[in-house]
Amino acid sequence: MHPFQTLKKWSDEARPFTGWEKFEIFLLLFIFGGVFGFIYETIFYRIDLGHFVKRGTTLGPWIPIYSYGAAFILLIGYRLRRRPWAVFLVSMVSSGALEYAVGWFFWTKLHTRLWDYNTEIWNWGNIDGYICARSVLFFGLSGLILVYILVPAAKRIADRMSKRAFTLLTVPLSILYAADIIQYYI
Repeated sequence: MHPFQTLKKWSDEARPFTGWEKFEIFLLLFIFGGVFGFIYETIFYRIDLGHFVKRGTTLGPWIPIYSYGAAFILLIGYRLRRRPWAVFLVSMVSSGALEYAVGWFFWTKLHTRLWDYNTEIWNWGNIDGYICARSVLFFGLSGLILVYILVPAAKRIADRMSKRAFTLLTVPLSILYAADIIQYYI
């Protein structure tokens, strides 16, 4: 059996979830997207700069744009899960468009440069410092990891925990995440 066939099978194995449970799974994946981005950037900038730096604007170990990228991938790409190349392409395009739009908006409207690919290693295909080929290829790969590994894992966690325990995991974590983002803007 082809590896993607196995992964597709995983993504379809789980009991049907209620609307609230689906929302909680989405919240968990949204938060994990930010954590995943924080880990990625910690490793990348350790390689790029030669030392560790705290990336992002929040206090916690998450970077919000990666959460929103994960949400885009889930909302747009998850229904394409039977076609891994479609998931990869949709993940690249939607996350790349999000990254460009947010980077452009923050720079032109708020005069804040949150990232600049002009100054980084492996920045080929760089467009105005907002996106580069490395970043969008990474988003495509991340979309595959999200759809075929993390979604099934989150479903298994939700399936194995009581509804109350899963709510006690997702809701306080979501409140903490939201409070951390809000504190940046206050």
